Amino acid sequence: MSGACAPSPAPVYLAGRGLACALGRDLAAALGAMARGGVAPVPVRVAEGFAWPVQVLPHEPGDWLQRLGRTVRAVVGECGLPAERPPGMPLFIASSSLDIGREEEGQGEGLAGDMQSFADGVAGALDWRGPVFTVSTACTSAVNALLAAMDLLRGGEATQALVLGIEFSNRLTLAGFGGMQLLSPDRARPFGVARNGLVLGEAVAAVHLSTEPARWRLAGGANRVAGSTPTGADARAIDAACREALRQAGLAAAEIDLVKPQAAGSPGNDAIEAEALRALFGAGLPPMVEFKSLIGHALGASGAAELVLLTACLEGGAWPAVAHAPDPALGMAFSARPPARARHILFNAIGFGGGHAALLIEDCAA
Repeated sequence: MSGACAPSPAPVYLAGRGLACALGRDLAAALGAMARGGVAPVPVRVAEGFAWPVQVLPHEPGDWLQRLGRTVRAVVGECGLPAERPPGMPLFIASSSLDIGREEEGQGEGLAGDMQSFADGVAGALDWRGPVFTVSTACTSAVNALLAAMDLLRGGEATQALVLGIEFSNRLTLAGFGGMQLLSPDRARPFGVARNGLVLGEAVAAVHLSTEPARWRLAGGANRVAGSTPTGADARAIDAACREALRQAGLAAAEIDLVKPQAAGSPGNDAIEAEALRALFGAGLPPMVEFKSLIGHALGASGAAELVLLTACLEGGAWPAVAHAPDPALGMAFSARPPARARHILFNAIGFGGGHAALLIEDCAA
């Protein structure tokens, strides 16, 4: 009597994408601004005598919820979703600040950061009929939402999913990071010799995932939590997340062609991440690319926003300029041009709460 074999996990592909960020309100505008060298951050005041630079979304009229709804619909519209969505298609909403900005503008009901009201507002803007999941794990939110969506598609519970990363305007998050003295007074310099903190950013990004073959495949991923470092990076957790992503993809570190690190401009965390990457790759460190100096650190939305920009840049849309000198002590430098080959890409995210996440992306056209 022979036993039945377990079915192989379904492959998961990037079927569509959309983005609104400081560079522009759609992906084409963002790539155009990137090609021109980016846009300067805008000082945002949170109290008398306290202001920090932020990479803000271009202004639109209306109240907070109206602006969010229009932005979400436009970004999802870029994804090319079918007019008739498959029954039960899941929506994953990733955010760190949720609806705090709505409360600040006096539109809420006195419960800032409420996941249910935030998810209801986003789903309502899209007239979404399928299941809705909210993921809020600080700066790893969007990557963890992608991992959760991948699990559903791999397991055959759905054939398509939509992941949204949303970090919309609010002052509370800025004040909190400022109070912890984590913000740069001028600009972000990831892995830079003169890095002096983060610059936050606003973004709404959409990633449409499908089991139908497309150019970009999400080949593996993992999240590892180091609870002993709730506000900092942990080299062992970074290494563990990267190695698990590699294992799922059936790859060795030497087969990675490009790395998109967290690299937010933090004096301490940048050094810890660099240490972990040097240990993982040894002398064979691949080329690297970063986007936070252009769009800021979009916190819960950053994983989705940077994935959209990364894949678009590798398709030839633009490439981020290297505008600051690298820190020689880190042994890290960003590539001024796309690598000749970028079939396998390691994509990292690190967040408060000890979260360390990694994705392995494959270019099936390379």
